[in-house]
Amino acid sequence: MNTFKEIIHDHIAFRGQILKLAKSDIVKTYRGAALGWAWAVIRPATTIFVFWFAFTVGLRGGKPINGYPFFLWLIAGFTPWFYMRDTLTNGAGAIRRYHFLVKRIKFPVDTIPTFVSLGNFLTNLVLQVIMIAIFIGFGYRPTIYYLQLPLYWLMMVVFFTWWGLFSSMLSCISKDFLNLVKSMTQPLFWLSGIVYDASRIHYNWIREILLFNPVTQIANGFRNSLVYHRWFWETPVELRNYCIVTVIMALLAVWAYRKLKKEIPDVL
Repeated sequence: MNTFKEIIHDHIAFRGQILKLAKSDIVKTYRGAALGWAWAVIRPATTIFVFWFAFTVGLRGGKPINGYPFFLWLIAGFTPWFYMRDTLTNGAGAIRRYHFLVKRIKFPVDTIPTFVSLGNFLTNLVLQVIMIAIFIGFGYRPTIYYLQLPLYWLMMVVFFTWWGLFSSMLSCISKDFLNLVKSMTQPLFWLSGIVYDASRIHYNWIREILLFNPVTQIANGFRNSLVYHRWFWETPVELRNYCIVTVIMALLAVWAYRKLKKEIPDVL
């Protein structure tokens, strides 16, 4: 509990620096590129186009879902994935990337994954605005269910920020862990219902396992808001699962920070 209080205190005390460093992280990511910020849109757009072409044109499996074109259903779950993917990998390597903050100016280690996660979220927010504009362009105006999008933003950021603290602490001690995380990102994509509806899998035990996956929960939440028109309380199992895995992740993050915080400066 004392470690948890320390983490909360550091985030409150350094909240201004966290916001500035989140902005700096975004600038640093796209600095030096001729197109600059445009790459934040170009790369995801290219990926989405490839999957849309494969499933709609190539495999001819892109049938309308709940009255919405398959393309809209796809981007509803695909867009938040880019934040989750970047935070899975960048979050795990956050402390190594910003080692100078620990070694030179004694910046609180526990806040580093937070501003990296926040920077990724702000970039992804631009994509989500574009996604909503695409929905409107297809003739589907915002509905009252859009009001719950901030809830899923919060759920997404909270879980993956805790993940960032946990994984970045372990990555400092073992670079093999960081390599493992990077190698598991692609399999996680295919096991998380980004390009298919995990809640409709026929095998009950597989479906139950997938619904404990935070990536699946967030993707389903966005689709519930944009396509299926369901409120978050209409899927209580997924909400319960999210609370369980988030509490577990928070406990793991606090444990890792308490055990390793004194060793990090020496290791780096």
